[in-house]
This record gives sequence, C-alpha cells and structure tokens, in this order.
Amino acid sequence: LAKYPEIKTLMGPDPHLKWIVSGMVFMQLLACYLVKDLSWKWIFFWAYAFGGCVNHSLTLAIHDISHNVAFGNKQAKWNRWFAVFANLPIGIPYSASFKKYHIDHHRYLGGDSLDVDIPTDFEGWFFCTPLRKLLWLFLQPLFYSLRPLYVNPKAITRMEILNALVQFSVDLIIYYLWGIKPVIYLIAGTILCLGFHPISGHFIAEHYMFLKGYETYSYYGPLNWLTFNVGYHMEHHDFPSIPGCRLPMVKKIAAEYYDNLPHHQSWIRVLWDFVFDDTLGPYSRVKRLCKLAKES
Repeated sequence: LAKYPEIKTLMGPDPHLKWIVSGMVFMQLLACYLVKDLSWKWIFFWAYAFGGCVNHSLTLAIHDISHNVAFGNKQAKWNRWFAVFANLPIGIPYSASFKKYHIDHHRYLGGDSLDVDIPTDFEGWFFCTPLRKLLWLFLQPLFYSLRPLYVNPKAITRMEILNALVQFSVDLIIYYLWGIKPVIYLIAGTILCLGFHPISGHFIAEHYMFLKGYETYSYYGPLNWLTFNVGYHMEHHDFPSIPGCRLPMVKKIAAEYYDNLPHHQSWIRVLWDFVFDDTLGPYSRVKRLCKLAKES
C-alpha cells in the first residue's frame, strides 16, 4: 500500500455482485422446476454437471459476501441476509456458520484449534494413500461441516438459527410445489461438487504446501470466471476487503509482488498431484500456535 496507494481505491462493495448472485439463485429455482419429472439418473447427472457447479459458485459468492463486499461494511446486516438468500439453492444452511469461522481463518491462518480449515490429526494419519486421499476428497463436505464442531466449537448464533429456518422453509416449499426430486437435485449437487470435482481443486490449491516454505498459492486459470476469482488467493489474503472482481487488478498494479511467487495453473492437476504424490496429503499444511486476539 505504501508503494501503490491506488490499491485502496479497489476496496469497497462490488455493485454487480448482488445481481449476478440473484440471477444464479433464480436460475437454480428454474432448474428445480425443469428436473421435477426426470429419472433419478438424470437428476444426479445434472446435479453434478450443472447444478452443483452453480451451487459451488454460490458458496464462493457467500465467501465474498462474508467480507461485506455486496453492500459494504456499513450495511453488515444487508450482507448477512443476502448471504442467506445466496444460500437457498445450496439446500443446507451454511452462510451464517461460514462467516463465523472464516474470520478466524484470516485472523489466525493455520492456527492450531483456531483455523478449522486445518485437517485434524486423524485425517492426516488415515488418509495417507492414493485411494484414501481420493476418498477424503469425496468426503470433503462432511469434514468441512463436522471439523469445526470438534476443533473449535462455538455457541450457535441467532443468525445461524435464522439461516436454518429460512433454508428449511424454502426446501419445504420446493418439496410442496414440485416434489422430492428438486430438493435432492440441489443438495446432491452441493455435496458432489464440494467433493471430488474440478472446482473443488481450490480447496487444495489455496493452502496446501506444494513447495516447502510457501503455504498460500494463487491460481490464474479459467475457472476463476465461475468462482468469483477465488483463485487469486494470495491477493485475497493480502486485501480481503477487495471483492473478487477486482483482485486481478491488484496483481496487475503490484505485479512484482505476485508474478514471481509459485502459483497453480490447473485445479485438476492440483487434485491429481494431491492424490498421487506421496509427499502430499492432509498433513501438508502449516500449523502454528496463535495467541487469541481480544475481541473489541
């Protein structure tokens, strides 16, 4: 910032985010109507090939919204409720809990018992062969949802309760209107595409130590178009208040700070290397002791 103060002008809300996310939510509601009479094999096919991609993208929109980039820091409640709206096609309440823990991920990156993004000792010990690592990738949604309860349990917040009430109410409305198949389409898509799927390569690419001494990596491939530029991860951790749409501008302005850092070009290659490289696994994360910051 001292060298490039113009980066400060990139901070602030993304005026297009709310419209893009709204379009994705309504697209999934239309898909619910279209799949209601399909056979089960086509339900799961479209859940993996289309609906799950949209839902995974929505989880990354929620990631951006958790940094208040939809309406700005002065409209925190608008951001929280808009995240609940973005959550609707995911089928499972997620947005409020994600925000609660994601702040710790930025504040205590790699912090033992604080950053719930770090796999547990059991995960590192058991999922250590190619077949087991492949299974672990399939089970990622399960571990990401249960790990916080074991590693760093926190009291349930009012927003989490409201998130669940809204989510399950909409699930019931969809079931009442069009039956069980659209509900399964939404939830199956979420589980499948947060597990073993090309887009899910970002979970591994972001903080797994492919090179010793480097714990955070960016990805500059085409899937950024579908994921709100989550691949620009070094840039995001440097400037979490800059929305994803402007992160490429950070790299362009301060090129000498990013161009020479190791980065990924393919999330599929990331998944392949993670499974078949014996030096990589759930243990391939930096874990550190962090002092708990005092809340103001």
